[in-house]
Amino acid sequence: MEYIYILQQAIVWIITIFWLYQFLISICSLVKLKDKPLLTNKNHKFMAIIPAHNEEAVIKNLIESLKNQNYPKDLLDVYVIADNCTDRTAEIANDAGAIVYTRNHIEGKTKGHALQWFLSKKIEENADYDAFCVFDADNIVDKEFIKNMNKKLCQGEDVVQGYRDIKNPTDSWIASGYAIFYWMMNRFYHLARYNVGLSPLINGTGFMVRFDVIKPKGWDTYTLTEDIEFSLQRIIEGKKLGWATDAIVYDEQPVGFKQSWSQRSRWTVGHIQCMSRYTKELANSAKKNKTLVTLDGLLYIIGSIPMFIITLLLLAINVFIYMGDGMTKIELLQSFLLYIIPTFALPIVTGMIIMKLDKRPIKPMIKGLLCYPLFLGSWLVINFKCLFKRETNWEKIEHVRDIKINEVI
Repeated sequence: MEYIYILQQAIVWIITIFWLYQFLISICSLVKLKDKPLLTNKNHKFMAIIPAHNEEAVIKNLIESLKNQNYPKDLLDVYVIADNCTDRTAEIANDAGAIVYTRNHIEGKTKGHALQWFLSKKIEENADYDAFCVFDADNIVDKEFIKNMNKKLCQGEDVVQGYRDIKNPTDSWIASGYAIFYWMMNRFYHLARYNVGLSPLINGTGFMVRFDVIKPKGWDTYTLTEDIEFSLQRIIEGKKLGWATDAIVYDEQPVGFKQSWSQRSRWTVGHIQCMSRYTKELANSAKKNKTLVTLDGLLYIIGSIPMFIITLLLLAINVFIYMGDGMTKIELLQSFLLYIIPTFALPIVTGMIIMKLDKRPIKPMIKGLLCYPLFLGSWLVINFKCLFKRETNWEKIEHVRDIKINEVI
């Protein structure tokens, strides 16, 4: 039993140190730093890339928001990858002024594969672009997005994530859960790390990459979470990603639980794939480079599923100790409450804090805040399920909200 106690205390210290580190980093989001100086002053040429599979309901609004950017029209081309479409996506995109590439591949129906296919063509033709931005078809983009990303290029940044906001945060408790989650990630993860000199992560959509960065190998990702994979590849190379709070993209989130379950299951499987593929490389990079940037990247990848497993192991050990009369019922209850309260109660408070900091109205989000623990709790169930059953098939999330950029500002 003595060794069980030692293991228990070791796990307690691991969990405590991990979350204390995350808390200390998140505080750095409150620090306002001076803007980086411009290394050059020019308007770069961009391509906006939109992988789209049967997105006829929403694709036009995104293209219109890109066409109305506060940026020279001749320095921004909008490309739509009509990926295995069976609807009018290509026709609508073409009529809206986008350049349409049609892709019909039975295998590889993912965003990562679509980007590989398209960017390989642009690399092969040596297209004269300085950078590209990637969007999901359901997005709408703030009119200053490209201008602010251009500023990041002028500051010497190669890969930059924009601010991912939500265009339908009050549609349901599920959509509200996504909104609170992303608002918290924007400030307490991405901004905090950017402020302290660590690396944010690419977050699915609304990001910018200097074209030269991907020319040597193309868009070289293979997991279901190509955004995280690309971020980890950069961090392994010892390179930091950038963050642009003022480059805003609005994303449509699922409103139903079934679609959300499918989407978050795919994300969890993608994280597991990245963990299997890159944990060793991250550890070797951290050992070789001896920088906090690579160590922080390693902590990110082991902070999801591995920390979840470690926490479950701690709770199981506590039950075992209780059954061996080494712990009272009160002590066992306290050990579970130490897990339950931070997991299910603290997020409500944190959500209110983040909305206050971002000056967002709390009243329309009351239901979402109260249901946020349920949203996170269902994600824990998804994580547990994915430990044993991992669906790797991509399933389309239906996007139907016909919202224009002027309706969210």
